[in-house]
Amino acid sequence: MPDVLTHVLVGYSLGTLLRLSNDRLRPAHVTLVMLGALSPDLVKVRILLPSAAVDALLAVPFSWDPLHTLGGSVLVGGLGALLVGPDQRRTVLALLAVGAVSHHALDLLLLKASGYAYPVFWPLTQYHPPAGGLYLSSDRWPAVAAGGVAAVLWAVTRTRARATDSTA
Repeated sequence: MPDVLTHVLVGYSLGTLLRLSNDRLRPAHVTLVMLGALSPDLVKVRILLPSAAVDALLAVPFSWDPLHTLGGSVLVGGLGALLVGPDQRRTVLALLAVGAVSHHALDLLLLKASGYAYPVFWPLTQYHPPAGGLYLSSDRWPAVAAGGVAAVLWAVTRTRARATDSTA
């Protein structure tokens, strides 16, 4: 599961950087970026509920695959934004989108046997962009690198919080 851990750590790092640059953002906002970074992997619900089972239940063609595309990320982000009050919806949608975009960016760097990534821009196009070929989803080094960045940012935020508390 280094792939999932990497997405969470990158989401934490991006959310923390946003929080450091914007005083209105709180720790819960960092969590929203982390959730957004995991949202394309909701497609893994197919492990518990295969597409064929939903297809048979609904009697219509069905697939979970679109959840792991731009269209799926927009859908999940929009549904997530509806779970909060109207005054927070734009912020929540933006933070979920930052996380989801980071997920897709990392997935586009994966090494694929075909040399091409999944159709990330669906439903706009069925185009399969070239895969980055940088690492496998089972490689541990991206998680270690993301963990190092996250640890540094964690230390920076703790140091900054202590400095703020001592001056108050």
